[in-house]
Amino acid sequence: MAYSIDLSGRVAFITGASSGLGAQFARTLASAGAAVVLASRRVEKLKDLRATIDGEGGDAHVIELDVTDHDSIKSAVAHAETEVGSIDILVNNSGVSTTQRIQDVSPDDFDYIFNTNVKGAFFVAQEVGKRMLARAKGTAPGSYTGGRIVNIASMAGLRVLPQIGAYCMSKSAVIQMTKAMALEWGRFGINVNAICPGYIDTEINHRHWQTEAGQKLVQMLPRKRVGQPQDLDALLVMLCSDQSHFINGAVIAADDGFGV
Repeated sequence: MAYSIDLSGRVAFITGASSGLGAQFARTLASAGAAVVLASRRVEKLKDLRATIDGEGGDAHVIELDVTDHDSIKSAVAHAETEVGSIDILVNNSGVSTTQRIQDVSPDDFDYIFNTNVKGAFFVAQEVGKRMLARAKGTAPGSYTGGRIVNIASMAGLRVLPQIGAYCMSKSAVIQMTKAMALEWGRFGINVNAICPGYIDTEINHRHWQTEAGQKLVQMLPRKRVGQPQDLDALLVMLCSDQSHFINGAVIAADDGFGV
């Protein structure tokens, strides 16, 4: 028996969509039928992605967004809803990291990571969530009541790794944020869940896997391989769909067993 998920009629807002996992998430949700809003600071890269999605028969829109700027968040979400319609799905994906030992983390390093990964993610979800809540309470128009928020955390939020301690801390905060939002918003039909990816091969880190250090890390992984962005497709689509109505506050590791 075949099984498929159709997101036609839904609007999905994806942060950090200009590259890596964000770009893959956008293509995946568009192929499932959703109208996707591509949000990032790198507008030119978003335009290239929009052209790709449109060429594949999808529906994509470009919005400039800096998650470290609260006014930018409010403006981007408002612009998206004016241009495309009420946001039904949020993929909260923007994230940054630095590599250094704990004793070398400066206040600027700390703020760089937490302003994007925690503060930015929180206020993007808050801005979208307030609009979902208004529709659920009947105080704002919209054909779809409820919503789906998927926060992209990391297996580093579940397992501390050397030289990225501040990043691990930030992603742990995203996990607790997910649970807090799920607890408060679940009764309004808004499901909030987190995906914790393991090591994924993207254009940002692709060269690293060919180095001696990269190969040494690969040999430490349970199945001695890194994942591909499309390995998260099925999980993402399910969490964004109506079929996930009984999944709320879940923190799902997609790390090929690295955290076991």
